[in-house]
Formats: sequence, C-alpha cells, structure tokens
Amino acid sequence: MPIIAFQGRPGAYSDLACRQARPDWETLPCPSFAAAIEAVHQGQADEALLACENSLAGRVPEIHALLPGAGLHIVGEHFHRVEHCLLVVPGTTIDQVRAVHTHPVALGQIRNLIADLKIEGIPQFDTAGAAEMVAQWGRPEDAAVASSLAGDLNGLEILRRNVEDADHNTTRFYRVAQVPDWPDATHEGTLTTLLMRVGNKPGALYAALGGFARHGVNMTRLESYMLGGSFAATQFLMDIEGHPEQDAVRLALSELAQLSDDLKLLGVYPRSLARV
Repeated sequence: MPIIAFQGRPGAYSDLACRQARPDWETLPCPSFAAAIEAVHQGQADEALLACENSLAGRVPEIHALLPGAGLHIVGEHFHRVEHCLLVVPGTTIDQVRAVHTHPVALGQIRNLIADLKIEGIPQFDTAGAAEMVAQWGRPEDAAVASSLAGDLNGLEILRRNVEDADHNTTRFYRVAQVPDWPDATHEGTLTTLLMRVGNKPGALYAALGGFARHGVNMTRLESYMLGGSFAATQFLMDIEGHPEQDAVRLALSELAQLSDDLKLLGVYPRSLARV
C-alpha cells in the first residue's frame, strides 16, 4: 500500500487531510516537516503532505525555509477545512470542563468558546497530542480541542463540533514526491510553483514580474523572504496559473529567467477542485 507522510501525531489535522487527499493510502506520522521530507527521500513514504498556508494564520514559515532545498517536487495541492471539536472523557458534561488543551494557534481560534464557558485555555505542542494527554489523564475537568479523528483514535467523546470562531479556517497543503508528475500541457487548471531571487534595488521586482502581466499569466500567490539573514537580496515563491509548455507561460518564464537569479520550478500540478 502506498504511504503518505505528514508532520504531527496520529489524528492531527494533517493526518485527516492525508486521508482525504489519498484515501487508499497509509499515513505516516512524523515529528517534524523535515522528518516528513526525509521519509520521502529514504523511501519510507511515497509522498508527503506539507501545510503551506492557512486562511487565518497565513503562511507556514518552516515550509518556505525547507522547500527550496528539499529536493522534492510538488505534485498536487489539497485544501482542508479545519473543524475543531471539543473532546472529553466519555460521560463528561459541559459544566464539568474547567480547562481546554490544544495547540497555541488553535487556542487563538476558539476565544469565543473559552469566554462562553469561562474556562482556562492551556497551550500544548500539538492538537492530537493534547487529545492523547486528555485521554491518558481521564479527568472530566480537562478537555482538548482537536480533530474528530483524534477523538476517535483516543476514545474521547465529542462534546461540541465546530467550536472555532471563524467558519473559513482552511489549510492549504502541497503534496510532494521525489519524481515530478506534470499534467499534460493541454490540461486546463494547471498550477506552476516557482522560486526566484532578485537584487534589492529599485524596480527589480517590477521588472521581473512584468512578463506575467504582458503575457496574461495570472499569479495566485507571491511570498517573499530573506536569504541567510541578508538584506541585499530577496527570494520569492510564486504560484501561477498555467503550464510551462503553454505559450504564454513559456514566454513569461523566459523573460523572468533573464531578469532574476536562481529561477527554479518547484512543481507543475493540477489545480485543486476545492480552489475558489
């Protein structure tokens, strides 16, 4: 059976996302993003699912640091709606809960629940890990906020579903593998992810990106970050619509290659049907 790796404990949101993205595959929990990438390199997993951005929390900085040198190819994207569940020891009633344990990011997404129940929010290293601890403690006063899968795996009861403050909490993932898997150039709905570097001088970015506008290529994402702590050059990660073998994209990339340093394609892959 093929295997897909993710960062987190069994039952983490990334685990649930893997099961949705690759429903017939086995999931492999890893302690870090770097470990998930290494699992693919070592042949322990066929792919890894890496969270790259969230509609509330923004980009995942670690992925932007790891991806350029990971030596893997983006072969797909997946969107996962984060649905927080209030998990308790079976038989617990809402008035018995005194504290809720979860990841710090999740704590910031359930402020209304904490205020309404007048309970303490306690940060933990991981949502699924918090569910594991609550199950081990067996105390009705301690609850966890995690996925429904984390509740199932740890024998916890769902006291409330969708306790997040916002109903648009969605995480986007890259699926990565050792071998690229480009769709055919005629495939509609192709995305291309690339990296480039430009010097820190007036008009450098404007000149580098001008080819996309001139050739009618839409850019759906642009992220910047410094290299090695230097203020002299900036690296950009971009998602654009289209295939490198399509005329418009080919011409835009040709112009970009002349105006930027270290241009690298990270992946060419089908656009997710969940993308709006």
